[in-house]
Amino acid sequence: MKTYLKTLLRVFKKQFTRLLSIIFMVVISVGFVAGIGSAVDKINYSLTDYYRAQNVSDFIVKSKKPQGFSDEEIKAVKARYNKSDGKINVNTGMSLDVEIDICGERQLVRLYFLDEFGDKQSVNKQTVRASVKGSGGHVAYAEESDNKIKGVPLGLNGTEINIDFKDILMQLSDDPLLALLPDGLYTQSVSVVKTVLSPLTFAVDGEASYKNGEDVKIPDNIQDVNKLITVENILYMPFETVPAPLRGKMPKGDLYIAFNDRNVFDAFGENYDNYLAYEKAELVKILGGDSGVRFISLHDNYSFSALKAYGEKVHGICYVLMVAFLLVTALVVLSTMTRLIEEERSQIACLRTLGYSSWKIIFKYVLFAMIGCGIGGLGAYFVQLGVARLLYVVFNYSFTMPPMSLRIAPLFYLIVFFSIVAVTLAATAFAGNKLTGDKPANLLRPKAPKAGKKVFLERIPFIWNMLSFKYKSTTRNVLRYISRFLMTVVAVAFSTALVMAGLALLDLCLFHGINSPSVMAVSVVVVIFAGLLTAVVIYTLTNINISERNREIATLMVLGYQDGEVAGYIYREVYIDTAAGIIFGYPFSALLIWAVFKVMGMGTLGGVSWFVWLIAPFIVLAFTAVVTLLLRRKIVKIDMNESLKAVE
Repeated sequence: MKTYLKTLLRVFKKQFTRLLSIIFMVVISVGFVAGIGSAVDKINYSLTDYYRAQNVSDFIVKSKKPQGFSDEEIKAVKARYNKSDGKINVNTGMSLDVEIDICGERQLVRLYFLDEFGDKQSVNKQTVRASVKGSGGHVAYAEESDNKIKGVPLGLNGTEINIDFKDILMQLSDDPLLALLPDGLYTQSVSVVKTVLSPLTFAVDGEASYKNGEDVKIPDNIQDVNKLITVENILYMPFETVPAPLRGKMPKGDLYIAFNDRNVFDAFGENYDNYLAYEKAELVKILGGDSGVRFISLHDNYSFSALKAYGEKVHGICYVLMVAFLLVTALVVLSTMTRLIEEERSQIACLRTLGYSSWKIIFKYVLFAMIGCGIGGLGAYFVQLGVARLLYVVFNYSFTMPPMSLRIAPLFYLIVFFSIVAVTLAATAFAGNKLTGDKPANLLRPKAPKAGKKVFLERIPFIWNMLSFKYKSTTRNVLRYISRFLMTVVAVAFSTALVMAGLALLDLCLFHGINSPSVMAVSVVVVIFAGLLTAVVIYTLTNINISERNREIATLMVLGYQDGEVAGYIYREVYIDTAAGIIFGYPFSALLIWAVFKVMGMGTLGGVSWFVWLIAPFIVLAFTAVVTLLLRRKIVKIDMNESLKAVE
């Protein structure tokens, strides 16, 4: 056991660079993918918490009858949603879109007249953003301004707005007697004293849930959103604002109903949909059929539905990119562990000779990989928290986001992390089992070098004779170790595809009219992490390459090669592998971009700007150049004496 522990510790000391490579691969892959996935989970949790805290109405029930809901109908509905603490989860009122003058400008304004108003409002509790003291009389609250809602500026005593209720009632009723009422007699002045944010209208693209009593379909294409926005301002006021003589003619046509059980809502889950269907059926019985009423649920609310739709698009991107990141990580980790075990053939032979079982020997390398994954997983956890918070903040450009939920969203992190661990351990066990199955005598002998043979370019004299000696040597080295070449090419190809996918998303937002800051943020994060992944991939594979060829590099130094020439000897192979990876990355890129656009429901492969296909290779080459600079010191500092002592 003492000998075993010594060899175990020596692995960590000797292979520290490879351990770091595994750690960084896991940090980048798991941190990025889990960060995007957990951001969407955080949004769903926050939406659920907000729904409960603000007691958001599950249904807005609108009467199609000119007289609105009767007192008996309202009483029956309130009786159903009377909570045990005496509070009633129903608010009644009326909403309509009318044109009125605000600050000297004629605007289309949505007016809400509510029985429960302000601090008394238990359903759809509003968040006060700014307030002033009123000058007495009738007061109103204005919706906070955003990209479409203009908002009402609060002056010293509040902005005064005149509302002609005769004009409003004539829009609601066909009663000919209304036309006989004197003009101006029922004009009411209201003072806007507070700017508020309604929990039903937190999308900064304005209010598009319904217009003039008609349903509005939430568009699948983000480009069509602007076609829905017509309301320029939203005002809330108590029902008592209606002049007393006309109050009986103003129908109470809206019921804002919040279900008593606030725990059924969880980002539009199946249980919630079932509850909606059940409650709708019960309300239809109370209100005497569904022909005279219209139900508006949170599915029909633009703010809730749009945030959910954006989240689903980001989730779709995450699933597609997760596959690519996992493939690259698994490939590089497999290469790292396979070559590590191959390098320790003699130690494995000694342990076998001392009587250690194959499993105990393999476990040493499995433990090495587990520790690397474990440390990387710990770092990835904090990276994913940062990515999730960043994306949540970015969503504020499209929505006035609710406070970020404190609930932990571990699902995506655990899925991605354990997928990486499973692949890594399986690859390590497979490589170790293959080697430990051999006889100790065979393992003690150095692995026979790969036999030299002509490469296919040598059979083309026209090309081969044009190459100088150093390029002939490089070509032979690249094509001689074909498995190592293919491993690098495939890893770089997938990394290139990830960079191109990120650039294609960015192109979609910047040059194709998709006004989505959240998607744009995801695209930038994809490009950054794909670039980092590319750098780690090339660094890891090149570092292994250098470690395996110490004797070869030392021989070149003894022959009088200068530092730059020796570094160039390795760099030429790196850039050839990278260039080949970029070329093969184009078909992978096309497939990945197509898949991302498919799950998002927007964008086409043919619509990607031409310069995207040119920029991505330069990004990959830039990261490659950084890696080669970092590895130059390792190449030129190789100890010639020690390297040349190795057994032939």
